[in-house]
Amino acid sequence: MKKAIPFLLAVVLTGCGQSEVPQKADLPTVEALASNPERLKELRQQCKLERARLGDELCNRVAEATRKRFYGDGKVPYTPPENQPKF
Repeated sequence: MKKAIPFLLAVVLTGCGQSEVPQKADLPTVEALASNPERLKELRQQCKLERARLGDELCNRVAEATRKRFYGDGKVPYTPPENQPKF
Protein backbone atom coordinates (compact mmCIF):
# COMPACT_ATOMS: atom_id res chain seq x y z
CA MET A 1 0.00 0.00 0.00
CA LYS A 2 2.86 2.41 0.81
CA LYS A 3 4.28 1.98 -2.72
CA ALA A 4 0.92 2.65 -4.37
CA ILE A 5 0.33 6.06 -2.78
CA PRO A 6 3.30 7.87 -4.43
CA PHE A 7 2.41 6.27 -7.76
CA LEU A 8 -1.22 7.39 -7.52
CA LEU A 9 -0.13 10.84 -6.44
CA ALA A 10 2.17 11.11 -9.47
CA VAL A 11 -0.64 10.00 -11.81
CA VAL A 12 -3.05 12.54 -10.36
CA LEU A 13 -0.54 15.40 -10.57
CA THR A 14 0.37 14.69 -14.19
CA GLY A 15 -3.29 14.94 -15.09
CA CYS A 16 -3.46 18.39 -13.52
CA GLY A 17 -0.88 20.01 -15.82
CA GLN A 18 -1.19 23.53 -17.19
CA SER A 19 -3.38 22.97 -20.20
CA GLU A 20 -4.94 26.44 -20.35
CA VAL A 21 -1.76 28.35 -21.15
CA PRO A 22 -1.83 29.14 -24.87
CA GLN A 23 0.99 27.81 -27.00
CA LYS A 24 3.14 30.16 -29.10
CA ALA A 25 1.31 29.21 -32.30
CA ASP A 26 -2.06 29.97 -30.66
CA LEU A 27 -1.12 33.47 -29.53
CA PRO A 28 -2.72 36.34 -31.43
CA THR A 29 -0.40 38.77 -33.18
CA VAL A 30 0.07 42.34 -32.00
CA GLU A 31 -1.70 43.62 -35.12
CA ALA A 32 -4.69 41.32 -34.54
CA LEU A 33 -4.98 42.49 -30.95
CA ALA A 34 -4.66 46.16 -31.91
CA SER A 35 -7.46 45.81 -34.46
CA ASN A 36 -9.87 44.24 -31.92
CA PRO A 37 -10.32 46.72 -29.02
CA GLU A 38 -12.90 44.60 -27.15
CA ARG A 39 -10.63 41.56 -27.04
CA LEU A 40 -7.65 43.76 -26.16
CA LYS A 41 -9.53 45.28 -23.22
CA GLU A 42 -10.54 41.83 -22.00
CA LEU A 43 -6.98 40.50 -22.22
CA ARG A 44 -5.54 43.59 -20.49
CA GLN A 45 -7.82 42.96 -17.52
CA GLN A 46 -6.89 39.27 -17.44
CA CYS A 47 -3.18 40.11 -17.58
CA LYS A 48 -3.59 42.44 -14.60
CA LEU A 49 -5.24 39.70 -12.55
CA GLU A 50 -3.72 36.45 -13.84
CA ARG A 51 -0.40 37.18 -15.57
CA ALA A 52 1.20 33.98 -14.26
CA ARG A 53 -1.56 31.84 -15.78
CA LEU A 54 -1.64 33.64 -19.15
CA GLY A 55 2.11 33.89 -19.55
CA ASP A 56 4.53 36.71 -20.14
CA GLU A 57 4.58 36.42 -23.91
CA LEU A 58 0.83 36.96 -24.33
CA CYS A 59 0.76 39.81 -21.82
CA ASN A 60 3.74 41.45 -23.53
CA ARG A 61 1.88 41.27 -26.85
CA VAL A 62 -1.19 42.80 -25.20
CA ALA A 63 0.95 45.65 -23.83
CA GLU A 64 2.54 46.23 -27.25
CA ALA A 65 -0.88 46.28 -28.94
CA THR A 66 -2.14 48.77 -26.35
CA ARG A 67 0.88 50.98 -26.99
CA LYS A 68 0.30 50.74 -30.74
CA ARG A 69 -3.35 51.75 -30.39
CA PHE A 70 -2.43 54.68 -28.14
CA TYR A 71 0.47 56.07 -30.18
CA GLY A 72 -0.76 54.99 -33.60
CA ASP A 73 1.79 54.66 -36.39
CA GLY A 74 4.11 57.25 -34.87
CA LYS A 75 3.38 59.96 -37.44
CA VAL A 76 2.36 63.27 -35.92
CA PRO A 77 -0.94 64.52 -37.38
CA TYR A 78 -0.22 68.13 -36.38
CA THR A 79 2.62 70.11 -37.86
CA PRO A 80 3.31 73.42 -36.13
CA PRO A 81 3.66 76.50 -38.31
CA GLU A 82 7.14 77.68 -39.31
CA ASN A 83 6.58 81.17 -37.88
CA GLN A 84 5.88 81.29 -34.17
CA PRO A 85 2.64 83.08 -33.25
CA LYS A 86 2.98 86.49 -31.62
CA PHE A 87 0.98 87.09 -28.51
